[in-house]
Amino acid sequence: MSAPVRLARNAIFSPPRVWAMVLRYIYLMRSSWPRLVELCYWPAMQMILWGFITLFFVQHSSWVAQAAGILMSAALLWDVLYRGQLGVAVPFLEEIWSRNLGQLFVSPLRPSEMIVALLVISMVRTLIGVGAAAAIAAVLYQYSILSLGLPLVVFFANLMVFGWAIGLMVCGLLLRWGLGAESFAWIAIFLVQPVSGIYYPISVLPGWLQPVAWTLPSSYVFEGMRALLIEGRFDGTLLLHAALLNVLWMALGALLFLYAFHVARVRGLLLKTGE
Repeated sequence: MSAPVRLARNAIFSPPRVWAMVLRYIYLMRSSWPRLVELCYWPAMQMILWGFITLFFVQHSSWVAQAAGILMSAALLWDVLYRGQLGVAVPFLEEIWSRNLGQLFVSPLRPSEMIVALLVISMVRTLIGVGAAAAIAAVLYQYSILSLGLPLVVFFANLMVFGWAIGLMVCGLLLRWGLGAESFAWIAIFLVQPVSGIYYPISVLPGWLQPVAWTLPSSYVFEGMRALLIEGRFDGTLLLHAALLNVLWMALGALLFLYAFHVARVRGLLLKTGE
């Protein structure tokens, strides 16, 4: 077959070539369980979260009318948790994207030093992001998160530490599965969102789900926030529970990261995380 004929054939739209590319993407999805999970994750989380919000609004319409600023406070405090987790995971992802992880760990850098650096940059990124959001709320809606007073510091600290713990777990998954687990950097934190009682009390959740919620420090923080805004009292017991749980979650996150690093080093995965 002459070259012009071959070129003419290749220029014609080819369903077999389209099918070959579709098969490629199907095989790619089939070989990566995180990608399969992500397909149904977002619709499920949105339905669960807004279902509970709707249920709460229907049952407590008068309470919502009296709770000025509570949704704004919840949104800003949720952003602390969200930014805290992303602040750990995204810088680590950037090292993977640039294929710099192997070079970092052939230097004297220790895994524990990497963890501390990630926590510090997470704090910086969160302060910038949440500070901008709080300024917008003050200018556009005449609401200041500072109206929470000194308890705001305790709320902030507990949510930040919990975000760090989840971020370190995500980094551990990235060390083990590389970019195949990249989507967890964006979706992991939303797994705890529906059961953290951000926009509604934990009592709205089904009975079987409430014990799960009480294992999360975030649930105690948001319950404490509502107690402060609605009843005008600071519940130190709730925040003490949050702090104690954060110790456990932070230890779990750090241990998972260190274990994943050990496995990655033994199996030679540090140079393959981008694949």
